[in-house]
Amino acid sequence: MADSISLKRLVTRLLLLVVAMFAFGFALVPIYDVMCKAFGINGKTAGQYEGEQVVDTSRQIRVQFLSTNAVDMVWDFYPKADDMVVNPGAVNEMIFVARNPTDHPMSAQAIPSISPGTAAVYFHKTECFCFTQQVLQPGERIEMPVRFIVDREISKDVKHLTLAYTLFDITARHPPVVASTNTGP
Repeated sequence: MADSISLKRLVTRLLLLVVAMFAFGFALVPIYDVMCKAFGINGKTAGQYEGEQVVDTSRQIRVQFLSTNAVDMVWDFYPKADDMVVNPGAVNEMIFVARNPTDHPMSAQAIPSISPGTAAVYFHKTECFCFTQQVLQPGERIEMPVRFIVDREISKDVKHLTLAYTLFDITARHPPVVASTNTGP
């Protein structure tokens, strides 16, 4: 009888632990966002830019471009230049190159990050390959633009920004659509 009661208690405690872990999993995203904001880390770029486009020619900011592949990503992925000097308020463009060296179609997603994190809200992408998934056929190479504006409201202390992308292989979760070669019945 005592074994039956202690077994029921154990099962109840384990079920409560599973429910608590499940709830914690859902709470991780908002906790992550709060921590990033509080500590100024892993800067997320701001959304669509709707500000007035007046260029501040009195100052310049160096924007550095970095690209890395996640552990399982085999694509060649790089910016056409390491950096550029921009004026706040001006529209700028950088081209990133991706090439699928494999013998099968692959899907990828680029995730951006801005450093320093406190400046991320002043970096506005108006066009970016990171907004959509990229699908490349075997051996295919593409050039992908990112157009951006560094807001004129950015602190005058900020002289350098880094826009970094990490490219993830999402083929298993989002298989690419392969073009049909069927020409008739």
